[in-house]
Amino acid sequence: MSHYADVHAQSLENPQAFWARAADDIEWVRRPRAILNAAEPGRASWFPGAMLNTCYNAVDLHVVAGQGERTALIYDSAMTGSVQRFTYQELQSEVARLAGLLQSLGVERGDRVLIYMPMVPEAVFGMLACARIGAIHSVVFGGFAANELAQRIQHAAPKVILTASCGLEPGRVVAYKPLLDEAIAGASHKPDHCLVLQRRQEPAELVPHRDLDWSDTVQGAAPATPVAVQSGEPLYILYTSGTTGLPKGVVRDHGGHAVALKWSLRHVYGMEPGEVFWAASDIGWVVGHSYIVYAPLLLGCTTVLYEGKPVGTPDAGAFWRVIEQHGVNALFAAPTALRGIKREDPDAKLVSRYDTSSLRTLFLAGERADPDTVAWGERALGVPVVDHWWQTETGWPIAANCMGIEALPIKRGSPTVAVPGYDVRVLDDEGRELPAGETGHLALKLPLPPGCLRTLWENDAGFERAYLERFPGYYQTADAGHIDDDGYLWIMARTDDIINVAGHRLSTGAMEEVIAAHPQVAECAVTGVADPLKGQVPLGFVVLNAGVELSESELETELVARVREAIGPVAAFKQALVVGRLPKTRSGKVLRGTMRQIADGEPYRTPPTIDDPEILDEIRRALETRGFARARD
Repeated sequence: MSHYADVHAQSLENPQAFWARAADDIEWVRRPRAILNAAEPGRASWFPGAMLNTCYNAVDLHVVAGQGERTALIYDSAMTGSVQRFTYQELQSEVARLAGLLQSLGVERGDRVLIYMPMVPEAVFGMLACARIGAIHSVVFGGFAANELAQRIQHAAPKVILTASCGLEPGRVVAYKPLLDEAIAGASHKPDHCLVLQRRQEPAELVPHRDLDWSDTVQGAAPATPVAVQSGEPLYILYTSGTTGLPKGVVRDHGGHAVALKWSLRHVYGMEPGEVFWAASDIGWVVGHSYIVYAPLLLGCTTVLYEGKPVGTPDAGAFWRVIEQHGVNALFAAPTALRGIKREDPDAKLVSRYDTSSLRTLFLAGERADPDTVAWGERALGVPVVDHWWQTETGWPIAANCMGIEALPIKRGSPTVAVPGYDVRVLDDEGRELPAGETGHLALKLPLPPGCLRTLWENDAGFERAYLERFPGYYQTADAGHIDDDGYLWIMARTDDIINVAGHRLSTGAMEEVIAAHPQVAECAVTGVADPLKGQVPLGFVVLNAGVELSESELETELVARVREAIGPVAAFKQALVVGRLPKTRSGKVLRGTMRQIADGEPYRTPPTIDDPEILDEIRRALETRGFARARD
């Protein structure tokens, strides 16, 4: 048995002993009386009776251990051309004073604080300050539309909102404060105060008696000491879009979260205290919560907070510059970021301008990492490119090549194997387990390991309905895939992206792999569109590499032949549409469902997380030029 297989088996055969050992790495105010209460498997409670403070474990503990001068946070703003570094001692001071200010504004243990900010250090201070005093933070991606922000204000009912006057995007300044004012006006719940960080690019007008200037008020605040909370108390609420279009507030606890996140950074990502970890994401997403803020600081690493883009700030070498400048040891990015870099610099010429020798591993998650993108990253950087799979709801990886346990052979297109703690099964529509190689619903056998969601904020029934009801005894991931004979997972699509072509269930992800391997294709998406004869047929949306001169008809012929050869005539893949770009969320997920709705003439809602709403109009026009009558309905 391999070392990985042995560790994974231990985690499933005796999860209490496994996680008790991991919990020894956390500083508890009151140690756990028990490890797991699984009386209700879907609502398993980890470390019941224990008390701790997450902020103390992430910040103060390192100062007490004599590591106060170690760099905790590097703020690198490609938008302003500036870099700031904060030691653990400095981070402790900033967080303690902000926490003290929140207490002076009436924020108590269990109160909510909404954070609506760009990628600036103060946003990280705000999250940790809430954890320090037992308040529950809810971070909303900066620049969210006012009505979406209003929904979250209404639902979370924050006592205080932390915000900034503006955010910075390439070529434009996004004024946050007017959006916040509109959102507050539209919500029946009103916060007591808004703390506003004034940025010189666009200062905001403050509302008398409600709004406070960040610099003026925090500077004179008395520092707060850490407040001990129960292991199961909520640390944060993170809203994720539901299938109804309404947000779901994922609730994460203190104890399980701290244990799982600290364990994962060392054992999944292969990091050690003092090393530099960079998650090129946003604090508004779960990746930012878990791997910009909490996990690196819990382990005593240096974390990079990057305000910029993979391309355009100033070019497709931006990531390599950050790696060289800050000695990054592991980078976590979305596949769509790597595809964007590859599109602008297909031969990876910009990499040679920088010394990236500090980098050991590149991790990809958020979208399926097609084999061609993984191979390009390996060639460009000369390091393992690790695709891994997880969700907002789990908070940390479900499947990965665990670099801190045993580096297994990479199979491009697979996120490798189940991470210790997760029991992954493949089920058919009736909930029966499928044999190796057969595609079905990916489900996690209960109880879930520490760190996963406990429920949805003020919606226990919705939690049961969304995740537990379909397959009793399992958590439904809503992803589809299979497990091969070697135990490797293959995540082929969301279950909504499994299309039915003349009675054959086909994965759009498998077709995307074939299309993405074409040397001229930068990225692609396949979705099923309605067909009167076959029910559904696949339609490919293709973005070409920069500088490619190839007619759409030539490309379509080549792609159809490739899919036919790799998957067979049963795929019925006959149409490929060249587009300038794909519609995506700000976290990099391609909006395949929305594209299908446009093609089928169904009503659709522009997702609030979309990176650029105008792209949907471009997709509609492209469909119309190819004679899709449904697109004109």
